[in-house]
Amino acid sequence: MTSQHTTGTLIVGAGLAGLSLALRLANHMPVTLLAKKELTEGASLYAQGGIAAVLAEDDSCMAHCQDTLNAGAGLCRPDVVEHVISRGPRAIRWLEDQGVQFSPAHSGLVSHHLTQEGGHSHRRVVHAQDATGRMISTTLEAQVRSHPQISVLEHHIAIDLITNERLQPHQARRCLGLYALDKQTANIISLSANTVVLATGGASKAYLYTSNPDTSTGDGIAMAWRAGCRVANMEFVQFHPTCVYHPEAKSFLISEAVRGEGGKLVLPDGSAFMHHHDPREELAPRDIVARAIDYEMKKGGYDSVFLDISHKPAESIKSAFPTIYERCLGFGFDMTRQAIPVVPAAHYSCGGVVTDMSGRCDLPGLYTIGESACTGLHGANRLASNSLLECLVFAESAAEDILRQGPLKTTRPELSIPAWDASRVVDPDEQIVVSHNWNELRHFMWDYVGIVRTNKRLERAARRAQLLSAEIQDYYSSFIIHNDLIELRNLLVVADLTIQSARLRQESRGLHYTLDYPQTDSQHPPQDTVLTPASPIDSSWRTNA
Repeated sequence: MTSQHTTGTLIVGAGLAGLSLALRLANHMPVTLLAKKELTEGASLYAQGGIAAVLAEDDSCMAHCQDTLNAGAGLCRPDVVEHVISRGPRAIRWLEDQGVQFSPAHSGLVSHHLTQEGGHSHRRVVHAQDATGRMISTTLEAQVRSHPQISVLEHHIAIDLITNERLQPHQARRCLGLYALDKQTANIISLSANTVVLATGGASKAYLYTSNPDTSTGDGIAMAWRAGCRVANMEFVQFHPTCVYHPEAKSFLISEAVRGEGGKLVLPDGSAFMHHHDPREELAPRDIVARAIDYEMKKGGYDSVFLDISHKPAESIKSAFPTIYERCLGFGFDMTRQAIPVVPAAHYSCGGVVTDMSGRCDLPGLYTIGESACTGLHGANRLASNSLLECLVFAESAAEDILRQGPLKTTRPELSIPAWDASRVVDPDEQIVVSHNWNELRHFMWDYVGIVRTNKRLERAARRAQLLSAEIQDYYSSFIIHNDLIELRNLLVVADLTIQSARLRQESRGLHYTLDYPQTDSQHPPQDTVLTPASPIDSSWRTNA
């Protein structure tokens, strides 16, 4: 059964990028917000550290830009970096206008308490204790739910974009909307919009160990790729150095701010090791810290290393990190008295759908913002706490561009979008195929496309990805779809793009480290790894393909 829904702008994803864009547009046009689970159940909710912005008098946009460029290892776009960093202070002011309350300063010199994280030359991370994402997400959620121009569709997962190739064969390609699965009723709905914005987050659920929630399955990247959009720099997967190592600590990371406030990484015998790997020690960029931990774990045969801040006063730890302190207590660790076992985990996708400075993609009518996009801000490695800033700034830039189209273009002329065709599919015979393939995917991505790579490992991963992709495509074409199948189909696309990109980059740069090419190529100018689809998939209606 298929139902129809028409709107001005359709936003897929309800993290910080999606929520803030919806609020910026809703006073001018009807907006529909599509969320896979509850409205705020995305990676933004779990962001602990904060938002990097130049707010202190001894800091500068130039310094923040330089730190971002240094972390990006030669692949950042300087114009994009300047665009994002310069808009940081007003992004913070906009959040405060929405009711977000950040932690105040301890003195009268600045209005916000600022922390310092790896790769930053100054204290510039504004935060709400250690639960910044939760504060922002819940505050914006309340605004979105109460806005009369915003329709919220929770528990809906996008399936594929709808283009006009068959509906308007003599006109230029553009995006008309998408098909989505209502997970509560199992109905397929068609959503028609003048503008579609993908704000679906990253794809770290492709890995066995990840800090991301279950919603991070690369849906936007995969849908845009199938619709003919270029994807870039997928080899640059950021592994957060410090996720709690405990069988019940699913996806729980320890904020980089803990190291910024003096936390030390130590081996099981209590000895520090970061000074052997980088002069910045615990404040080195994440890729360096993650590789150092990976090296020490493999060298010593350890299950984990440890993060120790117990030398700091107990009350200051509890005050600065109340959420982390309470969660660790629940796992049996008192961080005021003992070190916390930690391991690296897949955390952030620096690559994604290629966009311009307004978030526009190759397909007219389609935008991508947030972690799904490759804007040129992060280059080969994201600087800590620049991700939420990117969400805010590109939501503003996309809103400005959408509104520049003018009121006459905010409602697309009516077209009869075909209903979803499920006439040639049946109920799945064995659901175990999906769960087994998901497990195999996450294991081989962790083993072969992880923190340290080799040509041989990538070849093995490529063969497995091709086999699984063929199997799941056959399954998708034959059986009634469900949430897990949609997510696995998307993750296999993203995994294949990551492997392709990693095999093309014959050097080590930023987050991509390979034993076959351990040095950065200094003989040639650094280049993005850009992948172009051979041919887009027409999703005007389902053709069992």
